[in-house]
Amino acid sequence: MIETDRLILRRWREEDAASLYKYASDKRVSELALWPCHTSLEMSRMVINEIFIPNPYSFAMVLKETDEPIGCIGLVPTGAEHYSLNSSEREIGYWIGYPYWGKGLTTEALSGLIGYCRDTLGLKSLIITTDSRNIASQRVAEKFGFQLIEDYVYEGIPGKAYRLLVL
Repeated sequence: MIETDRLILRRWREEDAASLYKYASDKRVSELALWPCHTSLEMSRMVINEIFIPNPYSFAMVLKETDEPIGCIGLVPTGAEHYSLNSSEREIGYWIGYPYWGKGLTTEALSGLIGYCRDTLGLKSLIITTDSRNIASQRVAEKFGFQLIEDYVYEGIPGKAYRLLVL
């Protein structure tokens, strides 16, 4: 668990499916996050059980004020990265529900995750990849000093790769 001022980053639970569906069924979120829009509560439950829970570094962004998961942040599973990594480097992925865009919560979550990656996991650098159209995610990365290293194409979709040295 990672705690910030307004968030708790914790492992996903099956009982989070309704909250996940609430935000992951919004095309504004899924389109820029590059994953399929959730079409049912059962799909969200499957994602939790088959994707989030098996990944020890996938965290629900839980708003302290409501105790509701409102997004996700974590390390992309090894082998599922969108960009080639150096040794002692991992890719970070994140998304947040549309009602929480522009409120600084993703930036806050990223701050907590960077500290965890540096202090607990001993990683030397981190990568963030974004859809080229996802200006908000690019700004979040740039706020922490992630440097643009390349414009690239992954599965036919133009993207941007950013790197941050943390050790």
